[in-house]
Amino acid sequence: MNAPAQLFNILLVEDEPADANLVKVAFSENNVLAEVNWVVDGREALEYLRRDGSRFANASRPDLILLDLNMPRMDGRKCLAALKQDPDLCSIPVVVMTTSGVERDVAASYMLSAAGYITKPVDMVQFMDVIRNLGAYWFALVRLPENKKPAQ
Repeated sequence: MNAPAQLFNILLVEDEPADANLVKVAFSENNVLAEVNWVVDGREALEYLRRDGSRFANASRPDLILLDLNMPRMDGRKCLAALKQDPDLCSIPVVVMTTSGVERDVAASYMLSAAGYITKPVDMVQFMDVIRNLGAYWFALVRLPENKKPAQ
């Protein structure tokens, strides 16, 4: 008898509701077994990850963070820098997924220790392929550390 497939936890940091919904649909339609939790900016992502306040008190530690760059309040660059400086959060892989194809954004993201950088395609078929490949790479090919919550 096969073991049940593992459900992966993804934190999606995206300010556009339509883009967030598209990511969720793409994971579902590509049969990626993932719970996608969505926050709207970098500040909310840090609150989620640090379980600040009653809203995020029971937040799950993600296996992967998908991070947009251009958001209000706290953008993805500042969020990524804060994540990678936090000893409790720095081991969570972060893939930047944004509309920006600007080379300085790519280089800066890797300098801040992003695990990957994806420019979102505008074509729906290509977008679905990107999510399928992302799921196959991160959740079938790559070995991730055990998902451990920091001591509370």
